[in-house]
Amino acid sequence: MPTRPSALRDDVIVTGEAVALEVRQASIAPRVLAITIDVVLYVAVGFGALMVLVTLPAADESLLAAAGIAVVAMVMVGLPTAVETLTRGRSLGKLATGIAIVRDDGGPVRFRHSLVRALVGVGELWLTFGGVALTCAILHPKGKRVGDVVAGTYCVRVRGGGPPMPPLVMPPELAAWAAGADIRALPDGLALAARRFLARTGTLNPQVRESLGRSLAAAVEPRVAPPPPWGTPPERFLAAVLVARRDREYALGWAARRRADAETTLLHRLPFGIRDDGL
Repeated sequence: MPTRPSALRDDVIVTGEAVALEVRQASIAPRVLAITIDVVLYVAVGFGALMVLVTLPAADESLLAAAGIAVVAMVMVGLPTAVETLTRGRSLGKLATGIAIVRDDGGPVRFRHSLVRALVGVGELWLTFGGVALTCAILHPKGKRVGDVVAGTYCVRVRGGGPPMPPLVMPPELAAWAAGADIRALPDGLALAARRFLARTGTLNPQVRESLGRSLAAAVEPRVAPPPPWGTPPERFLAAVLVARRDREYALGWAARRRADAETTLLHRLPFGIRDDGL
């Protein structure tokens, strides 16, 4: 019977639903490019705001100075916080490079995480031209900058960088069991995590592979009845469940398409044998 591991390694995260997910840490290059894109956009917005302030007629110098400070604060803290909060860790630069900021538990960042990252970023990004952030990201095992360490976040890749996943095959010894098993719908995140795990088992550390396989199997097992035969390896169990779900969904989709085609043909028939050749 699959059991949950008591601990998980550094290359997996645990979601709020207690599901272990393998994640891909973002490398330094796309992070630097994403920050550069974001900084250029924020500075452009700030420069535009300053130009508007300068053109105001009869503006008091002290008022202009205060407005200038407000614009600088907006560029350094306000805009990064608002954009990261509203996009759930995906600014325009991060969208362009295929990365995202997530919490340490894998969930989306919230306002307080974005605010802490922006406040710390004033020193490590703006005042040191990114030198402190780059040094910390190189030295940290998860590539975190100081703001990530303080806020409890880190950067992951969300697209690209990996080969296509090989097709899944039904384990022969589980084919009869899977054919009669009642498999309830799996959450999208859980099904995707299991699929990625099976695609990369050969590249994982053996201890991580066993721990993650047991965790995913324990999350899937309550949604399957009857349970798999005693002693079934977690990886074989997961493969059987995913293949059975895939085949059943394909069969349902094909049957629905055939029904739709039959109904369309029926609706296009003219009633009472009327010919449509113009005669």
